[in-house]
Amino acid sequence: MSLLKRLQGKEEKQELLSQPKKQKIGANQKTIAAKEMIMEDPFKELKQKIHDQLLEELGSEPMSDESAENEDEIRKLIESILAGIEEPLTRQQKESIIHDLIAEIRGFGPIDALLKDDEISEIMVNHAKQVYVERRGKLELAPVQFRDDAHVMRVIEKIVSPLGRRIDESSPMVDARLPDGSRVNAIIPPLAIKGPCITIRKFSKDPLQIEDLIRFGTLTEEMAKFLEAAVKARLNIIVSGGTGSGKTTTLNVLSSFIPADERIVTIEDAAELQLRQDHVVTLETRPANIEGKGAITMRDLVRNSLRMRPDRIVVGEVRSGEALDMLQAMNTGHDGSLTTGHANSPRDMLARLETMVLMAGMDLPVRAIREQIASALDLIVHQNRMKDGSRKITHITEVLGMEGDIITLQDIFVYKQLGKDENERLIGRFQPTGIVPKSLEKIQSLGIPIHPELFQYRL
Repeated sequence: MSLLKRLQGKEEKQELLSQPKKQKIGANQKTIAAKEMIMEDPFKELKQKIHDQLLEELGSEPMSDESAENEDEIRKLIESILAGIEEPLTRQQKESIIHDLIAEIRGFGPIDALLKDDEISEIMVNHAKQVYVERRGKLELAPVQFRDDAHVMRVIEKIVSPLGRRIDESSPMVDARLPDGSRVNAIIPPLAIKGPCITIRKFSKDPLQIEDLIRFGTLTEEMAKFLEAAVKARLNIIVSGGTGSGKTTTLNVLSSFIPADERIVTIEDAAELQLRQDHVVTLETRPANIEGKGAITMRDLVRNSLRMRPDRIVVGEVRSGEALDMLQAMNTGHDGSLTTGHANSPRDMLARLETMVLMAGMDLPVRAIREQIASALDLIVHQNRMKDGSRKITHITEVLGMEGDIITLQDIFVYKQLGKDENERLIGRFQPTGIVPKSLEKIQSLGIPIHPELFQYRL
């Protein structure tokens, strides 16, 4: 082959390689679109300059509507600063700058719009230049960025400062909450290698009701009736499941069935339960101070709650030694207690509880621990986040007692997955197992209307 032809062949090959590849249409399309939308902000320096001037004018960075100038005054201040800038700007560019600066001053900067989007359930700032969100159970890249690590740190400080929490190199992790109750976790260097990282679990302004969970396909009407009866009959219930499976939402819904004339004490790491009853005492743990003293743990609060004359104790999540105190409370007259725990199945939840009890530092025989669990717990409600992003209560399981050294369980309702449709959505059904729960007798004896036909096996 001649040299000319070889060179032409190379040129053709290079031309083919340099051509943009066709985008594959599919699940990642939104992420691709978001990446295309993210560009370096051409007004970054200008916004920083105006922001600094605003802080000088306002005295300090406002934290809330109560302590801030109202939005109209902030807008006028920004407009007056922009009027003195020689750089030519279109009306649309000015509006964009004003919008971003108001979000920065009164809200939480680049993620402010994401917090206001009701379709988004989780916001994940991996580092200054990468923000992901969960929308309808699916992850996608958000079209927003922070200017730099210092910008992310300022937003973290804005979240944690009003709560009396701190974050620095000596204490590089913090749990907090936003004014609307959304749960926040922040972790910074040297632990977060790529820069400060924020994870926000959003909660709806109006707490979901059982009708909403039925509509979403999380459970059926029959399951809802049984759970409502179980809460009213003061059964002890633990909601188990993986991260993001909707345990806290389900706990909230179950708590809504507690009668209004009962005294409820809630115990959480970061207060996020949204109970609608009047007689509720909300307790929250406290981290150690800068000297490493003054920490108040979940165990401390569970023990203290027993002295507060509770009718119900609701623990946001058991993770450690507080499980022992919770079980003892359930076994000593505090019926109707509710909590959640991380586990992959109802049986796995029992094993996790055993481990948590041992973490309390008590040298108890395994059989004694299992007897405590079997006599304390009545129901395990297990929830999963499915492959298509939906949340399902896959098991409602009754704890029967001990047979030898084993805790015996029986499933009352289960979810059977049958396949997928053309849109990759799961096809399945909730199925009563046909077993009438042992607790039905107790429920009926209290005059709570529930019929055995509810548990009849149906094809």
